[in-house]
Amino acid sequence: MTSTSQTPTRLAGLALTAALSSTAMLALTPSAVLAVPAGGYGDLVETVSPSVVFIEVTARADQPNAAMTLPEGIPEELKRRFQDMMPNQSQGGAAPHRGVGSGFIISSDGQIVTNHHVVKDAQSVTVKLSDGRSLDATVIGGDPLTDIALLKVDTDTDLPAVTFGDSESMRAGDEVVAVGNPFGLGGTVTSGIISAMSRNIHSGPFDDFIQTDAAINRGNSGGPLFNNDGEVIGVNTAIFSPDGGSVGIGFSVPSDLVQTIVADLQDDGTVTRGWLGVQIKPMPEEIASVLGYDAPKGAMIEAVTEDSPADRAALKKGDIILSFGGTEISELRDLTRAVALTDPDQKADILVLHKGQEVTREVTIGTRGEQDA
Repeated sequence: MTSTSQTPTRLAGLALTAALSSTAMLALTPSAVLAVPAGGYGDLVETVSPSVVFIEVTARADQPNAAMTLPEGIPEELKRRFQDMMPNQSQGGAAPHRGVGSGFIISSDGQIVTNHHVVKDAQSVTVKLSDGRSLDATVIGGDPLTDIALLKVDTDTDLPAVTFGDSESMRAGDEVVAVGNPFGLGGTVTSGIISAMSRNIHSGPFDDFIQTDAAINRGNSGGPLFNNDGEVIGVNTAIFSPDGGSVGIGFSVPSDLVQTIVADLQDDGTVTRGWLGVQIKPMPEEIASVLGYDAPKGAMIEAVTEDSPADRAALKKGDIILSFGGTEISELRDLTRAVALTDPDQKADILVLHKGQEVTREVTIGTRGEQDA
């Protein structure tokens, strides 16, 4: 990563101070609304903590676990999966893999959200509630492409559930609180701010992470990231860590995407995605220059799969997709997400640049299979 000198920032601040009158400086003072709540986050944490659970997983010794390896193409220093599932060896040979993670209750009847990599290949899953109870959990389903999974526990009493907030409304600089089970210690609270939105860490086709400096460590996987209203605006999933510990760069799956995935998993335990049938690449800079664009935009079609929805809609190699279903396509992942979130058999209008002319094509979306992932 590139380091940035702090000197220009300090000098700019000094110059600004010298140029402003005392009245203007007073106007720049942050209001109390933007500060940490008076008395800290105690009330918020007290309210949401009963809905945060700690997850213990046992996986067969002969089953590789996604949490123990990094996906292909990910830089080694990016600990994409936290490596939560650490093997436990004994003198008698390889023992089952055991690991810990976090999760949160989303319904009073015991539905729980966590990370897919926490429970992948699990032989047994135990959920520990804040009141000390331990319950066996069933994995309803999981989605490796977004790393979201849905669990279910059975209980005779209603469980306290949290609500989802609007991740789209969050901004860099907004305060957030993470609650989870780092290193298996139990309920742990950390706070920070959103460092960046819509971060792409190149872990998959649907990267759209919230980046935060709230301390996140191994075992926080699957835990909630809260806004100041106690709403879940993200699921803590990955960290950037040269040494395995928190360095203040964590990534959460935004709640808007989580809710879509969870709703799909609730139906039948699987996620169904739309499919267009094109291979795409960014618009070349020379083409953007010829077209008079300040910067490349859209997604250029490199190939069209025969008898695919794109083929039937008369999309051609060299066409540049500018919008899909009313969503502007600024970069490749915009198109990937827009198509994937469209229900199969649904029609959508695609605005393309075809031989220098903008034309609209209507496409009926297909179903994305594993081979298309």
